[in-house]
Amino acid sequence: MAVFLIIEIEVSEPGMYSEYVRRVPEIIEKHGGRYLVRGGKVTPLSGNWNPERIIVVEFETVEQIRSCLGSPEYLELAPLRERSTASRAIIVDGHSSS
Repeated sequence: MAVFLIIEIEVSEPGMYSEYVRRVPEIIEKHGGRYLVRGGKVTPLSGNWNPERIIVVEFETVEQIRSCLGSPEYLELAPLRERSTASRAIIVDGHSSS
């Protein structure tokens, strides 16, 4: 069953963030991740949640997510995201149809 890394991001430093965005897909893919949502228009439906940017990445296991985010190449890149955004992230288990 798939697991999903869901990230909400508010960009404060677009130039710095664009460098992060340019480099991170290779790391995600190397660790088995596949982007399902990467930015795009957000349309609020209920409540007061109106995120600026949402990213959803599918992985096969939680271990793949942890390996990706703990990898030397990601840890080198993470400060770009930390300095250029405010973000929140969660891991959500997928739904088995059986």
